[in-house]
Amino acid sequence: MKQRVYEILEVGDEGDRVSRAVDLFILILIELNVFCVVLVTVQPLNELWGIYFEKFEVFSVSVFSIEYLLRVWSCTANPKYAHPILGRLRFMMSPLGLIDLLAILPFFLMTFLDLRFLRAARLFRLFRVLKFTRYSSVMNTFARVIKAKKEELLTILSLMLLLLLFASALIYFVENESQPDSFSSIPAALWWGVATLTTVGYGDIYPVTGLGKLIASTIAIMGIVLFALPAGIMGSAFLEDLQSRKRQLSVCPHCGNDITLT
Repeated sequence: MKQRVYEILEVGDEGDRVSRAVDLFILILIELNVFCVVLVTVQPLNELWGIYFEKFEVFSVSVFSIEYLLRVWSCTANPKYAHPILGRLRFMMSPLGLIDLLAILPFFLMTFLDLRFLRAARLFRLFRVLKFTRYSSVMNTFARVIKAKKEELLTILSLMLLLLLFASALIYFVENESQPDSFSSIPAALWWGVATLTTVGYGDIYPVTGLGKLIASTIAIMGIVLFALPAGIMGSAFLEDLQSRKRQLSVCPHCGNDITLT
């Protein structure tokens, strides 16, 4: 029974109708939860349908709680979590295990504890959308791509942060005398740096000196070039992943021969 429960809750085979039905049900429930979290912020709708939102929240938490408990119970069917205690603890501390826990934890915090600061825990109900990673092949592909290119992406992120700090410090020293309120410090200039590097340009803070405008123009151009690099890296990584999956599908898992039809 434990093995079957594990197969149903985890991504099952294409022919496993029960597993696919459970996945579809959980996916629809996640989408409805996110939809309700959005609608409950509309005051007229909350006043009119608030009781139904609350009942649906109780139903959803019940389903997610049962799903979480069954996952913790059946995870020992996986050799990776075979130990009855340590294995379950490792599963609970895994990224997907923590996401499942965060999907239900705010409800219980709000139910059993009446502390004002815990009202912010309602926001964490949006973590339920992260459960999509269990059931969506697109999200799984995205996760694999990020993992494969994490070193390149971290390098680009480091360069972005260095350029942001350099640009903000430079514009501070150039514009501080002319605009002491807008560019009062380097941390204050970081807002201008983010808006300029991303080419958003809100216009609430901008240089007025000739040298400041020259620096801003240069930084904006450098931002376009630098922010284009992650897109290129991710695009090539997605292509590599798709090609790799096609090669795996064209190879027989038993004999290793090419089974591509020509």
